[in-house]
Amino acid sequence: MLIGENIAMAISSILANKMRAVLTMLGIIIGIGSVIAIRTVGNSVTESFNSSMSTLGATNISIGVTQRETEAIKGNESGLEFRGRRDRKMPEEKDYITDDMIAAFSKEFSNDITNVLLSESLGSGKITLGRNSALVSIEGGDDGYYKGQNLELLAGRNIGDKAQKGGNAVALISDYAVKKLYNTEDNYDLALGQKVEVISGSTFYDFTIVGVYKLGDMGTLFGGNEDRETTLYTTLGCVKSHSHIKGYQSFTVSKAPSIDSKDLRSKIQIYFDRYYHTNRTFEVTTSSMENMLSELTGLLDKISIGISVIAGIALLVGGIGVMNIMLVSISERTREIGTRKALGATNGSIRLQFIIEAMVLCLIGGVIGVIIGVSGGSLAAKIMEAEAHPSISSIIESVGFSMAIGLFFGYYPANKAAKMNPIDALTYE
Repeated sequence: MLIGENIAMAISSILANKMRAVLTMLGIIIGIGSVIAIRTVGNSVTESFNSSMSTLGATNISIGVTQRETEAIKGNESGLEFRGRRDRKMPEEKDYITDDMIAAFSKEFSNDITNVLLSESLGSGKITLGRNSALVSIEGGDDGYYKGQNLELLAGRNIGDKAQKGGNAVALISDYAVKKLYNTEDNYDLALGQKVEVISGSTFYDFTIVGVYKLGDMGTLFGGNEDRETTLYTTLGCVKSHSHIKGYQSFTVSKAPSIDSKDLRSKIQIYFDRYYHTNRTFEVTTSSMENMLSELTGLLDKISIGISVIAGIALLVGGIGVMNIMLVSISERTREIGTRKALGATNGSIRLQFIIEAMVLCLIGGVIGVIIGVSGGSLAAKIMEAEAHPSISSIIESVGFSMAIGLFFGYYPANKAAKMNPIDALTYE
């Protein structure tokens, strides 16, 4: 008998016993649906996490002056070290990284880095316009810093060379801050050219808004967007004129795409040791979020796989259900099997008929499970404010696995049917 005819017979048998078929497929549907939903949510969270961390500069390397430690308590490859010391000290201006050091460093590592990002913070404050207010942190940066930020402007212009050279008090603020200050949804031009005053403690800073940038949606991974403190970007010279500090406690570099982050950090550490080997109190250390991001992403994947394995138990139960219902079906169709064998059907054709019926049953259950899983996973991702990313490979694997379950658990009943004695089958009551 042709495979097509076997498939048609399998579908007819399933339609003849709809309720029994649905109950049999339930385990397959739950198992496949759970796996697909979990993998969809896992992919969505991972993609959202990667996107959020990339916005924060996950591939950048931070270089900063820190207190020397007599004993490291714990270190890891993520670039973050946890150390302990009782007498914590903050570096003074004489301990800072100077402009000459940074210039020499940029020349030395010109093939390893793409940008040097110099910035300095004036701390946090509040902008108030009438009854409206927005929390901001004031950050001043040079041209390299803004190139590394990759800000998407929604209105106005970026901070230009002229403003940088003059250390002008011009500012870029987020669309979120504009919405809160001006009660607008998308007319960001309202803020352009406006003067705002940032109150930070007992200090007042005045800025002129020249641009509005798009704030990345951090979603539920970072607590959502409610009452967020966003960054007010200005020129590095403006911040320096208020802080009156020469040099930098820290700065950031963007590594070239082909450069290994861990190796580059090691080279940078060795390079700055030449400047700080005589400083008994402070040293220059490096850190990167790239390896930590990789570790956290791997952890999310492991959690997703672990839960999928648990959901796979439902598939096992579903497979046992398929075997059970096939044994019942064979028992009910004993005379049919005997008639076919009496008419010349071979053991192989009988075996193939029931194996295909089991596989079709599992395939239909698998397809329904995929639909439910993708829908459920997408809904869960939407609730978590993340873009849905169904796993195509998981869908293909799940459908293939459901058919494999049909083959595995359908073989024993099919083989039992194939080995029936036709005379016994025909006289079966």
